[in-house]
Amino acid sequence: MPATRKAAKPSLKQIGLPEETLLGLYANLLKTRMLDERFRKLFRQGRFAGTYFSAVGQEATTVGPTYGLRDEDIIAPSHREIGAAVTKGIPLVHIVAQIYARINSPDKGKTHPCHYGWKEKGFISPSSTLAGQTVTGTGCAMGFKIQKKDNVVIAFFGEGATARGGWHEAVNYAGIHKLPIVYLCQNNLWAESVPASLQAGIKDFSERARAYGFPGITIDGNDVVLVHKTAAEAVARARKGEGPTLIECKTYRWYGHSEIDPADYRREEEIVEWKKGDPIARAETLLMELGILTTQQREAIVEQFNHEIEEAVAICEKEEYAEPEEAYNDVYSKNFPVRRDEY
Repeated sequence: MPATRKAAKPSLKQIGLPEETLLGLYANLLKTRMLDERFRKLFRQGRFAGTYFSAVGQEATTVGPTYGLRDEDIIAPSHREIGAAVTKGIPLVHIVAQIYARINSPDKGKTHPCHYGWKEKGFISPSSTLAGQTVTGTGCAMGFKIQKKDNVVIAFFGEGATARGGWHEAVNYAGIHKLPIVYLCQNNLWAESVPASLQAGIKDFSERARAYGFPGITIDGNDVVLVHKTAAEAVARARKGEGPTLIECKTYRWYGHSEIDPADYRREEEIVEWKKGDPIARAETLLMELGILTTQQREAIVEQFNHEIEEAVAICEKEEYAEPEEAYNDVYSKNFPVRRDEY
């Protein structure tokens, strides 16, 4: 019987990224998963109102593109971009405060739990309108071009958003004016309960880019290294004034559309199969094969971030809710006094 050869271990040279970047990507993946699962548990315990949109399973699609961006670059997020918030550096206590709708949250407790934003880090608040963030993100990109800045926007959305009129208007405008924006499509195969096969007559949603005159590419969205490198190339292209790129990341959300969705429209076999490609497990295996991550390092990250999460939760649970008058603030450029007998 002929001897079988073991697959050659990967090398840093083959991967083309420095050790620091690989460890940074992995740490942000792990932190995103931990925070996401904590929020799911808090919601099920009734510790905050509204609902929650988990991104467990598709962390690589947000961490990969965001890692390495400048503070001045803008993220135009959807409702499932907790990984981008963590990676862009929004203070953890502010993310938690937003979930709890407390006065110390970035918007002072006024909007949806997943609508965290942070101006200092170029993270604009998500739009409740499907594909709305692609419109505002395109506007930000136009602003950069007018100001002759080499900053870039990354707009995140699901494949279902590409059916919206606003999405087509935005990408058409960006294509015409060669705006510095990357459109990041997270194709998790389901637009709420509608499968991708019933959303469009094309196999890859990246094909939509051709109609608007700029490149589109479809990649494995659970490979954080591939996602990061692909997005970095698109960002570099945008900075040079060469216009937008549409990146479609094939991925999968492990849970329902939101925490109140049982997701019983999906087959269990499909879920099990996609979980085998867990982006965090894949990244962890790669880093251990490279010899740059140990079990002890992983445990240290988990212990430290668990402490930070629980500390932020404890702080926010003691914070006050906003007074009713706060609803009238930040609506106009100047705040006006409001009497309680007026509402």
